[in-house]
Amino acid sequence: MILAAIVAIIAIAMLCSLLLNLIIYALPLYVGTTAGLWAHASGTGVLVSVIAGGLTAITVLVIAQWLLAVVRSPLLLAVVGLLFALPAAFAGYHAVYGIVGLVMPPNAGSIVLSSIGALAVGIMAWVRVPTTGHNR
Repeated sequence: MILAAIVAIIAIAMLCSLLLNLIIYALPLYVGTTAGLWAHASGTGVLVSVIAGGLTAITVLVIAQWLLAVVRSPLLLAVVGLLFALPAAFAGYHAVYGIVGLVMPPNAGSIVLSSIGALAVGIMAWVRVPTTGHNR
């Protein structure tokens, strides 16, 4: 029983580490998924929709990296960081809500914990994204 608790704590820590490493890619994933679903709804096939979504996600990521490398204004860097932080906070909310849902029933406490998790993930993404462009 003690070994299972230790393994569970390690697994949760590894999942949180993975989430924090992947928060930068929440915006391209969101935009790519939306483009792929839109292409599929407009009548294209599944393969074309997946390709369209993937190319859209790659394009968004390349444009964002280019903006981070070119922009010098702290205000514009903050706007780019905010564009990445909002989808990351949304993903963080649902990740924390899923983890909390494993140990407690859905109630106001789980929503509060999930909101705190969303705020923490959003702040981490907002702080982390402007530093990924290039060394200043």
